[in-house]
Amino acid sequence: MEFVRTLWLCLALALGPGPAGGHPQPCGVLARLGGSVRLGALLPRAPAARARVLAALARAALASRLPHNLSLELAAAAPPARDPASLARGLCQTLAAPGVAAVLAFPEARPELLQLHFLAAATETPVLSVLRREARAPLGVPNPFHLQLDWASPLETLLDVLVALLQAHAWEEASLVLCRVRDPAGLVALWTARAGRAPKLVLDLSRPDTGAKGLQARLAPLGAPAGGSAPAPAAVLLGCSPARAWQVLQAVPPGPPHWLLGTPLSAEVLPSEGLPLGLLALGEVARPPLEAAVHDAVELVVRALGHAARVEPEHALLPTTVNCNDRQLAGPASSGRLLARSLANTSFRGRTGPVWVSRSSQVHISRYFRVWSLRQDPRGAPAWATVGSWRAGRLESGPGGAAAQPPPSPGARARPKLRVVTLVEHPFVFAREPDEDGQCPAGQLCLAPGTNDSATLDALFAALANGSVPRALRRCCFGYCIDLLERLADDTPFDFELYIVGDGKYGALRDGRWTGLVGDLLAGRAHMAVTSFSINSARSQVLDFSSPFFSTSLGIMVRARDTASPIGAFMWPLHWSMWLGVFAALHLTALFLTLYEWRSPYGLTPRGRNRATVFSYSSALNLCYAILFGRTVSSKTPKCPTGRLLMNLWAIFCLLVLSSYTANLAAVMVGDKTFLELSGIHDPKLHHPSQGFRVGTVWESSAEAYIKKSFPDLHAHMRRHSAPTTPHGVAMLTSDPPKLNAFIMDKSLLDYEVSIDADCKLLTVGKPFAMEGYGIGLPQNSPLTSNLSEFISRYKSSGFIDLLHDKWYRMVPCGKRVLADAAGGHLPLLGTLRAALPGAGQRSAQLPGRARLLPPGAPAHPQGQEAAVLAAHEPENPPRPQHRAARSRRARPQGSGGPAAGRTGSVCGRGELDPGAPGRGEGASRALPAGARRSRRGA
Repeated sequence: MEFVRTLWLCLALALGPGPAGGHPQPCGVLARLGGSVRLGALLPRAPAARARVLAALARAALASRLPHNLSLELAAAAPPARDPASLARGLCQTLAAPGVAAVLAFPEARPELLQLHFLAAATETPVLSVLRREARAPLGVPNPFHLQLDWASPLETLLDVLVALLQAHAWEEASLVLCRVRDPAGLVALWTARAGRAPKLVLDLSRPDTGAKGLQARLAPLGAPAGGSAPAPAAVLLGCSPARAWQVLQAVPPGPPHWLLGTPLSAEVLPSEGLPLGLLALGEVARPPLEAAVHDAVELVVRALGHAARVEPEHALLPTTVNCNDRQLAGPASSGRLLARSLANTSFRGRTGPVWVSRSSQVHISRYFRVWSLRQDPRGAPAWATVGSWRAGRLESGPGGAAAQPPPSPGARARPKLRVVTLVEHPFVFAREPDEDGQCPAGQLCLAPGTNDSATLDALFAALANGSVPRALRRCCFGYCIDLLERLADDTPFDFELYIVGDGKYGALRDGRWTGLVGDLLAGRAHMAVTSFSINSARSQVLDFSSPFFSTSLGIMVRARDTASPIGAFMWPLHWSMWLGVFAALHLTALFLTLYEWRSPYGLTPRGRNRATVFSYSSALNLCYAILFGRTVSSKTPKCPTGRLLMNLWAIFCLLVLSSYTANLAAVMVGDKTFLELSGIHDPKLHHPSQGFRVGTVWESSAEAYIKKSFPDLHAHMRRHSAPTTPHGVAMLTSDPPKLNAFIMDKSLLDYEVSIDADCKLLTVGKPFAMEGYGIGLPQNSPLTSNLSEFISRYKSSGFIDLLHDKWYRMVPCGKRVLADAAGGHLPLLGTLRAALPGAGQRSAQLPGRARLLPPGAPAHPQGQEAAVLAAHEPENPPRPQHRAARSRRARPQGSGGPAAGRTGSVCGRGELDPGAPGRGEGASRALPAGARRSRRGA
């Protein structure tokens, strides 16, 4: 088979056009080669790392493309020990296999790297070392047979980033502070070569300190160099762990220099407390996986082999078998030298980005660093802010600050002014009328121009700066997204001017043009869009989005079908047998109370020590019914101990029965309404609607785009019933008669509408579908995208996003608002029965809590209370826990009537009958509904 394969290859090469500069007759080489080229590999010692590297090598070998349809075979070895003799023996065994052109090695320490450096030069075999450790010092004289690919950040690249930062801030001189560096002299030499001048001062802190004072003494030369010269304006801290860096920066003398953390750290481990403001730090972003680095290493060797095979196929594809015991070198025309020259001149774009080989035998891959600066947040606490990035050898300044410029002088304006477009969508953005002076006591002043014309917008904002904008165009915007925008503006930082999109739409492609928010961003009328802006594939093709700050899906909302409750609805919570048992137990208890009282020598009977009062069966019934219904009535109390014990047992039984009845009544009253049953977006009722069935959504929203793409027939049916906004769609659903049977929209918006529905007529049904997220929309290639995404990620981890959700979404569910009285204390049975009668549910429309959930200016908000309502939404003044506790104590009933709160007597058989006194429960103040207490905490 090999002979036939070689024959076909020779025929194809003879008949087809040969490559430029290729060898005219490679058939003899292919016949001796056997159809494959071998690549040696020295694997790591750790089993997990070895398996990972071996799997990556196998995948890269399968994906490689050698000329003449040759395949790549691996000759892997894993020496059990890494001492010089074992490593040399393993490399020689690998090279002893016939046809090994090059070797990929994975050294784990610098001694192994040095051994490979010498062995590659001795055997004249190209060795490519893939290094997985952090920054290392160079190996001295470059070896053309030994290439190094740093998967981690190479020291040369780190020094280039640091030198670029120093040059951007016009810091001509710098001092180096070294914590743990293996070769300080080599590092200083490399710094001198990269920066063009030697560091002004080098402090080696590798020796252990003698305490804080000893460390301060060793750092003292930074502030006062020897010879009376001025201190260097910057100091670079290299080779320090986060804990050691914190110790050093705590001990530095005040004043200059400016400090740079030269070792890349992740944002999670960067300390902030106790560090000097203005401190700069580096972080490598999006480091490629090890598998991608291994793939590009194999691809580099394959491309170099292919290039060499087109020039000299016999030397390139038939490498000389290396014998480590033979000291005679192969000469200038050896296969190793040919492949080494080809490797040095190979460059391509791989999975890690651009790949090339420098003169120092260093294999470079794409690196991306982010520059952070320690600043103060609006509360005065230290916080890290992104001020720039380094990519492809170039330092770029970020929108939040100048990584490439010195810090601005006091009083200088450094905050850019951005124009932000929004769309009113509750609870993310509310809009209300301003006060009489045209100002906003709370929230942000925004414009409602009603147009998308750029010239009109510019004129309106120019007039707004002069105070001449008509009051009719002014609005006060507040909500979830406005709070987030204010926080981003403080942290990034930037100033902004806000307006509501003219056509009131999210944006869709109509007649080749984008409308709504998308159209404003593409036309340059706004720098960003902040609202419940869904991230989908169509918008992502023309816009950039920040990382999502809110995750949601699409949902379906339906309306309850009103059903009239019968007169006996109050008996539904308990089974008829339970009712029968309760009243049978009541009469039996009354009977035994009477018998015990009449059999006792101390009872209220004519024979009981001249008692004038008689405890009859009717008296026992009156007492038992009073206990059952929790009402204080004038009743006679039994005197004998047995009767009193039975009376207390009956009271405990009534308490248990009333608790069960109240809980079941809540479920019955909430479930009394029937809803249209829909299992989800795939329900047949939606795709095969019956006569008169109507379903809609919001025009030009992500919900309409999803349905149009996934369910064209359903979109054609619902297009006639859609609404311009979410409130319009909800109004169509709740109108009498209803204009919609189902409404499809973002579930986060539907959940809010359900939560503020006082009549409990709305419900979301079915399984959620089409998961999506809300992000901040920006024009493509906007410099703000990465910065905003980073801050949003920090807000998620710090809990700020959760606070926003609790502030604008934590509301009392509909069913709990109906029974708010029951949550505040003991609900008497008679009051519960009245609540269960038809028409009692209408009281929920007046329950507290709804006024806080509606946008200000609605009928539920009196004009005089608008400022108070808006102030309740401000996060700076949350109610303190002690205030809430005091408020709950004021709302708690002052007392409740006991079961035997009527007449009481002394111990049975002693004393006289005490005059009865009415219980306090009847006149006690009632607790506030749970919905009212929840609303005071903020919607």
